[in-house]
Amino acid sequence: MKNTANKLLNWIEFPVLFSGLVIAGGLWGFEELMEVARDTTPHAFDTEIMLAFREAGQPDNPIGPPWLEGAMRDITSLGSAIVLGLITVAVIVYLLLIHKPGAAFLVFVAVAGGQALSSTLKLGIDRPRPDLVSHLADVATLSFPSGHAMLSAVTYLTLGSMASRFLPGRTTKIYVLALAVLTALLVGISRVYLGVHWPSDVLAGWCAGFAWAMLCWLAAWAFQRWRGQTAGT
Repeated sequence: MKNTANKLLNWIEFPVLFSGLVIAGGLWGFEELMEVARDTTPHAFDTEIMLAFREAGQPDNPIGPPWLEGAMRDITSLGSAIVLGLITVAVIVYLLLIHKPGAAFLVFVAVAGGQALSSTLKLGIDRPRPDLVSHLADVATLSFPSGHAMLSAVTYLTLGSMASRFLPGRTTKIYVLALAVLTALLVGISRVYLGVHWPSDVLAGWCAGFAWAMLCWLAAWAFQRWRGQTAGT
């Protein structure tokens, strides 16, 4: 029994345990936020944070200097379907050119699957966009979860985790992963600043996006581990 436990601990690496925690935490967080989204009246948590991004008594005027609004629009574009689609296609083509079809397939499944999951969740919850403040960006879809927050988390974390595998040194790996997470966080914050999402929409998008990215990574890790063991037998 002890030998079996030791083998299991040797087989399960720390990144695997960490990804499992992220998946579990993301699912739990999303479920809790889904209850908030289903309430007929906005939660105080949502309204207070959203109003904090606007001048007191002026829901049409965001806080900060005039250039900040333009900067937030630029940041939010990093999570748009067009930008993420172009990045994804460019990475897939590059991976195919260097003869890494498995990695290219992983990127495609992670991003395309995340897009499909985001659209399905939006239809399932059917939450309208916030009307507490004016919208500073054009929107046409439902509100929960934030597609920008979710898909930026999926795309950038998938690409960051893949890039970190080929980079030398722990510091460099941490930097790339931290940059991926930071980009996803900034995209989500920009959606609240622009008034097109409740904070709970963005939090749910992060929860679902990080959980999905980690699930895809875990599936790829398990497949590579299994393939390596099969090749060695």
